[in-house]
Amino acid sequence: MFAAIEIGGTKLQLGLHCGETADGRWVPWHDFRRRDVDPDSAAEGIRSQIIEVLSDWQNDGIPIDAIGVGFGGPVNNGRVITSHQISGWDDFPLAAWLTETFDVATTDVANDCDTAALAEATHGVGQGSRTVFFVTVGTGVGGGLVIDGLVHGGQPAAGEIGHLRPGLLAATARETVESVSSGWGIANTARNRLRRGGAETDSERQILTRAGSIDAVDARLLAELAMSGNDVAREAIELGVRTLGWAIAQVVTLVSPNVVVLGGGVSLMNEALFLNPLRRAVEQYVFPPLKESYRLLPAALGEEVVVRGALTLAGQAGTRKSRHNV
Repeated sequence: MFAAIEIGGTKLQLGLHCGETADGRWVPWHDFRRRDVDPDSAAEGIRSQIIEVLSDWQNDGIPIDAIGVGFGGPVNNGRVITSHQISGWDDFPLAAWLTETFDVATTDVANDCDTAALAEATHGVGQGSRTVFFVTVGTGVGGGLVIDGLVHGGQPAAGEIGHLRPGLLAATARETVESVSSGWGIANTARNRLRRGGAETDSERQILTRAGSIDAVDARLLAELAMSGNDVAREAIELGVRTLGWAIAQVVTLVSPNVVVLGGGVSLMNEALFLNPLRRAVEQYVFPPLKESYRLLPAALGEEVVVRGALTLAGQAGTRKSRHNV
């Protein structure tokens, strides 16, 4: 059996699975647990929750051969670099701790975006494609590249499309794709417009009335108002979508993935607002000979995407360990 773990800023998901499929179809989890994360209990509280669940499985006589983890933050060689949401994770040897605590043969750890990319490439809309690039658009903008079923990147920060700087005028680390195209980036574009213009137009007044204050404006509200014709909301979303389309076009031009998978909360906006104009923007900016070489598709695996990728990590780690022992 393989244990798969997603460690996020607000949730912890743990699955137990045989690691096999039935004629290519997903086999249900042997067991699946979800826990809310208490930020006040920090990393130690999350580790206690992991111990509780995995010990339950082992005490029931279930052998765990390998563990895979998708972690909500940067990692390197099985070690957590930091978490931007939960304290106590800095420079923590997560893979070694899990391997030793549960006496398993091997553990593999990747950041949550790379893990989600692996899931969509092996179980989701990228299944059967050699090269898959995954983009998540939510609070931030992240990316992950999978080639031949393996996560690729020479450094932990590789593939982070959100940190591309869009154009020669983007001269500082603050001016990134993420600062324009993420949920908070879209909201910030509208907030800055309101700070400059006050409430001079009907669209500006509508946003302020609905939000209550400039600081309370968010992407969810802007998406709703844009669909009803609010110009300020629509322009903020259009800028975010166009910038993201430019960034994806650079990835397609350089890497030529067969499939680009789009996930994250912002990507769930109405297709007329987000997905359709994003496809047009990518087509506008991509190297013309590659226009027909890729598909841009919404993610398929929903809330389980990271933990499903962690399962694949565990299976791959177990296979490597078995080969090494032969």
